[in-house]
Amino acid sequence: MADRASHATVDAMTTTTSTEQGYVELDGVRTYHEVPGTGHPLVLLHGGMCTIDTFAELASHLGPSYRIHRPERRGHGRAPDVDSPITYQNMAADTVAYIEHTGVGPVHLVGWSDGAVIGLLVALTRPDLVRSLTFIGAALTDDGLPPEMLPLPDRIPVEALPPFLRDMYSAVSPDGPAHFDAVWDKLSPAWTSFPLVDLAELEHLTAPALIVAADHDMVTVEHATIISRAIPNARLAVIPGEHSVPLDKPGLVASLVLDFLSQLDTRS
Repeated sequence: MADRASHATVDAMTTTTSTEQGYVELDGVRTYHEVPGTGHPLVLLHGGMCTIDTFAELASHLGPSYRIHRPERRGHGRAPDVDSPITYQNMAADTVAYIEHTGVGPVHLVGWSDGAVIGLLVALTRPDLVRSLTFIGAALTDDGLPPEMLPLPDRIPVEALPPFLRDMYSAVSPDGPAHFDAVWDKLSPAWTSFPLVDLAELEHLTAPALIVAADHDMVTVEHATIISRAIPNARLAVIPGEHSVPLDKPGLVASLVLDFLSQLDTRS
């Protein structure tokens, strides 16, 4: 990981109203990011096939208290695709490289959906880089999915994705709108390759953790409870809403995150 960071270079960085934005090169993975706010560093990890624009309102709620890093992952949003697989492990390695390159670790990680899984992998493999983990809306085993989603197909067709995902991608991707399907072909196996993380590994998580689930999420409340109990001293919050609750109710989600983090930061 350190070798990846040592080869990183900064490209096209600009500053607008105290918000840095532009690209960083992480060993061949050209990563777009935006960095508003001031204070302790907090990295927001977006959902699968999403852009960082989905977190615009959440970032605005968190920005007055934290320096918000919003990187886009390989093949997502403004970050071009690369000639290698898109797996949770690769995206977690990219996130480690990003934190090392920016030199802001240890950071607070807040991940939603795919971003939650990636944040968990980073926290497990590089605890030195993580001050805390907020894990929102992800199931780690297929029995943690709502019954209406089961049984899972061997492969989820691209037509099953919400149309707004394609629209967001088409608006900003340097690879062009038609490349959306190619990215999905690379990412989609990860969505059905359970377990995403072995539940037995959670006892090794050392970072303070907040597990958040909506009551009509793509993870059952029972499974979110199992995750929270498997992590030492983790906290659980169940809130009204659906899987898109960080987008639909950013103020509520931000208030949970801020309350959780304020108790940690007062100790430093």
